[in-house]
Amino acid sequence: MQKKRPSIHTSIHRFISLFTAAACGIALFLESALAVSAASKAELALEANRAMEIQSNQVANWPTGPVVGAESAILMELETGAILYAKNIHTQEYPASTTKILTTLIASELCSMDEIVSFSHDAVFDTPRDSSHIAMDVGQELTMEQCLNAILIRSANEVSFAVAEHITDTTDWSVFAGMMNERATELGCLNSHFVNPNGLPDEDHYTTAYDLAMIGRAFFSNEMLCKITLTRRMEFPVTDKLPKGKLEVNLMQIIPGGKYAYEYLVGCKTGYTEASRSCLVSCAEKDGMKLICVVMRDESPYQYEDTIALFNYGFNNFDKVNVSQAETKYNIDNTGLFYSGNDIFGNSQPILSLNKNDYVILPKTTSFHELDSAISYDTQNENQAAVITYTYHDVYIGSVSLNLAKDQEDASYLFYTPEEEIQEKKDSSFIFINIVKVLGILIAIGAAGFVAFLVRLLLKNFAFAGHGRRVWKKENRRRRKKAKRANRFRDYDF
Repeated sequence: MQKKRPSIHTSIHRFISLFTAAACGIALFLESALAVSAASKAELALEANRAMEIQSNQVANWPTGPVVGAESAILMELETGAILYAKNIHTQEYPASTTKILTTLIASELCSMDEIVSFSHDAVFDTPRDSSHIAMDVGQELTMEQCLNAILIRSANEVSFAVAEHITDTTDWSVFAGMMNERATELGCLNSHFVNPNGLPDEDHYTTAYDLAMIGRAFFSNEMLCKITLTRRMEFPVTDKLPKGKLEVNLMQIIPGGKYAYEYLVGCKTGYTEASRSCLVSCAEKDGMKLICVVMRDESPYQYEDTIALFNYGFNNFDKVNVSQAETKYNIDNTGLFYSGNDIFGNSQPILSLNKNDYVILPKTTSFHELDSAISYDTQNENQAAVITYTYHDVYIGSVSLNLAKDQEDASYLFYTPEEEIQEKKDSSFIFINIVKVLGILIAIGAAGFVAFLVRLLLKNFAFAGHGRRVWKKENRRRRKKAKRANRFRDYDF
């Protein structure tokens, strides 16, 4: 019996099926190959980054910091600004969504949390659909507090645009970008330029690990912003302007409940684009010391692992030391040394004291007396005579203000050393203080008081003298009248 040949329709169907299967196979192969290629590329980037020099490890007797996969990384103490770990900290990088710590900081400084933010067509439709967003629609509204939550918890790009529009009252985001650049400069940024409020890719939008840490000093000092970043879930109720409400989950893995949860975490913000790779700005506090960590151009999930390694390095290798309790040496050039001894003014009140609230961040590998110090009299604070800056092998680790003493309870006063001890003390590592500059304010105040006293005395004497002349004139007139009456009575014979 002769076999029935398949119809043309059946043959075409089989061909299509085979072609489809082959195409799927090729697609899976290519996808797998691309994934392997991307993974290989990431591994190569990590390997290259880990081979880069860590500048802080080159400082003599400085604690050796960990090797990290980030191209740029910094660990900074929040209060003093001391840099404990440095790796390419001034290299310009794309910040991605870590930009939003500056956006939300500005919003928190300029706006009330109950202000209403409306979403324009530009804010909604200029946001790429494949970027982070919470699907807001034109005409919908959120409070400013809700906006900050959406930006920091879900990194919502369209909400960042809407906030920028709200603050500047214009859809031209370059206006808000100008505010960002101005505020960044005020915060101490050196190599940053921002062109949008959310960090979407732009070759003119860049910053550095150091600059993000400087912005972080202000951001992580804001308790409300820090609390928002650690919130696990964001839920907005249904309103007329938000008919479906909003429910979103925080995806940052270093917060409580995350895979890389860090117990000392104060706040954080992640960022990622293809150009920036993985970035993370975060802050942690332990034993009264608050550290800021920034890693840029890292590979996931190492941005979390590297951050934790840097925090542990900082807490394990550095101490926060109160300067007024540790400092024991003082000196006055051209006059003599001031240290614990006899008061130069006998039993007079002390004139200067070290600020009790100022600290240095001291490596555990050294001691306070090994530090170098320098005094600056260029201070705008009327209660400060000078500022003493401390360094270790030219690395800044903190400063203390030298204040005009207000009472006897102030610690760390200036005292006089006998002449025969001057040369011996000059050979030691003492702080030199210019007595003329230090006492300039006091002399000026004293001179003003003395002049006021003289003026008062002269006025008093003038008033007394005038009163005396008036009394004398009155008495003289009385005597003349009496004599006149006596002479008149002599002309009569009784």
